[in-house]
Amino acid sequence: MIQLARGSKKPILIAFLLAIAVGGIGGAVTEIGPWYFSLIKPTWQPPDWAFGPIWTLIYITTGIAGVRAWRLGDTRQRRLFLIALLINCALNVLWSLLFFKMQRPDLALIEVVTLWLSIVPLILLPLRYSPRSSLLMLPYLAWVSVAAYLNLTIVRLNPLL
Repeated sequence: MIQLARGSKKPILIAFLLAIAVGGIGGAVTEIGPWYFSLIKPTWQPPDWAFGPIWTLIYITTGIAGVRAWRLGDTRQRRLFLIALLINCALNVLWSLLFFKMQRPDLALIEVVTLWLSIVPLILLPLRYSPRSSLLMLPYLAWVSVAAYLNLTIVRLNPLL
């Protein structure tokens, strides 16, 4: 594991690059095309244009939370938070892959449970040493909750998928 000084600028760079990588990979597998437009969606679904800005904001707050947790945590706390964050990033990309690339909202619905659960450690791990980091993760949990319910509703409205 790379040891970085608490005052180092490297955590900011790492968080920035990780956010770009997850956003880029997620964007690459998110195919908004004929299949997606043919799905029956609930009337309460946010407009398609809103998803990009919302995810951008979530990646920013997650990055800030990660940098704060890194700077304020000891070596063990940093390692645990980083592991939890990497698992969460992989699950985030997997959901996009299942839903959009493989066109399997049913499998994405199952996977979104693990994605949601993977956010919980990102809230709980830094709670004692960086409560602000925990608070910064709450919008992510809220948005994935909305996305999970939207995913469930799409599966229910499109039973032949």
